[in-house]
Formats: sequence, C-alpha cells, structure tokens
Amino acid sequence: MKGLSVAVVIGVLLLGFSGTGGAGPLDQAGYAKVVTCSACHGFNGNSRVEAVPILAGMSPAYFRKAIEDYATGKRISPEMEPFAKQVKALGVDEVATFFAAQRRDPASPRPDRAGVERGRAAAAQCAPCHGAEGQGDPAKLVPRIAGQPAVYLRNQLVLFKADKRSPGDEALTKMKAVLKAVPDDTLADLAAYFSSLR
Repeated sequence: MKGLSVAVVIGVLLLGFSGTGGAGPLDQAGYAKVVTCSACHGFNGNSRVEAVPILAGMSPAYFRKAIEDYATGKRISPEMEPFAKQVKALGVDEVATFFAAQRRDPASPRPDRAGVERGRAAAAQCAPCHGAEGQGDPAKLVPRIAGQPAVYLRNQLVLFKADKRSPGDEALTKMKAVLKAVPDDTLADLAAYFSSLR
C-alpha cells in the first residue's frame, strides 16, 4: 500500500509538469535553447540577481539587437559575448520570442524610499525616450527599464556616462550626452526610481 501511495504521488507530480492543464515555460517553443541563459537570468527570464537584467517580457527586436551587439563586441562584456554567440548559433528569434512571452515578475527588494523620490524628481529627462513610466519604445529599440534590478540599472548608467557602454554607437549619443550632466549620486536615485516601477 505504501508503494502505491508513493506511485500515486509521483504520478501527480509528473502530471503537474506535463503541461496538459496549461503550458508552462518548459512546454513553450524555444525553451530548450534558453537553458544556458537561465543560469543567470532565471528559469523564465526573471532574474533574481541584482546585477543581472530581467529578460521576461523584453521586446524581441531589442533582445535581438542586444545579442548581436554582445556577439560582435559592439557592447563589451567578456561574460556575455560567448553566450550571445551561442544564442545566435541556436536561433536568436526563437529565444527572443520565448522571453517576450514570459510574464515579468520583478523581485521586490526593500526599496530606498528616499532614493526613489529623488529619482522621481530627476526622471523627467529620461521620459522623452523611455516614457514617463519607463516602458520604453520597442519600435525605436528603446528598452523597458521599469522594474529592472536597481543595481543593474545603476551599473548601466555609470557605463553610459563614462562612454564604456557600446562606445561608438551613434544611436546612444543622445543618452550619453544627457547623462554627462547628471551628478553621479543621481544615477543611483534614477535606478532606484525606475526599478520601483511595475
């Protein structure tokens, strides 16, 4: 009888993973190609590492551009370059489509409330491109920054300001020019604000 009970439990668990009641990430086209990404970016693109961006819900066009830039060295990252080349070899369109279909589920670390309010006051300069709520503009390859980890956002802002993020990319000239005038302390505040948005 005990053996039967164990068998029933195992059967129920396997049924739960089969996706018959509703497709989960494992059932979706492209999942087999994103396993490599999941080690850092999370099972379904929802990173729980503050320095690593969330890929869930990302615009496919922006994802493809990011992968291309990493793979060619236009966007410098010794960590990402080999993975980007692998994603290109596997099929970037399927991977981009998979992550775009995932529900965004940002982590909720305790926010720096004072920093969020200071960032809110400074965020108007970001709105013309990224939108008032940080939603981005997929048609113009402007990423959604709302809900991204604050540490990741701050790190990217620092790289932009120092012209170490995609140096030579003319499409980013405006953003780099805007950030030149932003005090270093304000970069962390902007990151805290946009990270707090959902």
